Amino acid sequence: MHRLLLILLLGWPMPSLAMDALEIVRQSDQQMRGESSYSEMTMTIVRPQWQRTMTMKSWTKGQDLSLVLVTAPAKDKGSASLRRYREMWNWVPGIERVIKIAPSMLGQSWMGSDFTNDDLINQSSIVVDYRHQLLGEAPIEDKPCWVIDAVAREEAPVVWSRVKLWIAKESFLQRRVEFYDEFDELVNTLTTSEVQTLGGRQIATLMEMIPADKPGQLTRIETHQAEFDFAIDDAFFSQSQMKQLRD
Repeated sequence: MHRLLLILLLGWPMPSLAMDALEIVRQSDQQMRGESSYSEMTMTIVRPQWQRTMTMKSWTKGQDLSLVLVTAPAKDKGSASLRRYREMWNWVPGIERVIKIAPSMLGQSWMGSDFTNDDLINQSSIVVDYRHQLLGEAPIEDKPCWVIDAVAREEAPVVWSRVKLWIAKESFLQRRVEFYDEFDELVNTLTTSEVQTLGGRQIATLMEMIPADKPGQLTRIETHQAEFDFAIDDAFFSQSQMKQLRD
């Protein structure tokens, strides 16, 4: 008690442990996407008897605008997913139709992968739609990480009732994320690795989403190129743009 009073009176800096769980998650989200971001990725869907690969481009602005475009293979090329604030849509070029993603569709698989619509185009939801608690620390690949429990707020339009995150203290990168359903059962685990500097900042260039109860099944996303913090107009994130984008 006396030491705390002395710190307050003399204006000494408080220790870094004062950073709360919400601020850690907020900085982690900022590290991954910046004020704006662009990335080029390869997604590989692995199943026990087969696998398929597609390439994608992704743009984000802030926490509320995101757009994902499939560039290959030919049968999926031009498919796109858009998020503007709380609304989300898919563009299916084969039938020339925009499909609005209702809250009941957030948990559906995105393009047949182990990522849901919510995982891929509503990522920043973890900041605003959950209550966060710092559980402690644990290492991943010998790097110390904060371990944070995030519980969904009542009435939040999210798929996962609870998410557990391992966030690297040095880089604020999410190194492991566990996703739990309403029965508090583990459904998916996301792991990240191969941290590199792209676009002037450190990112994990390899992500794997692994279902808990489906042996031999996973989805891998590899990031090949990334840019951050560039000017991009809100109007880019529109249904008309989603339909017009090309490789």
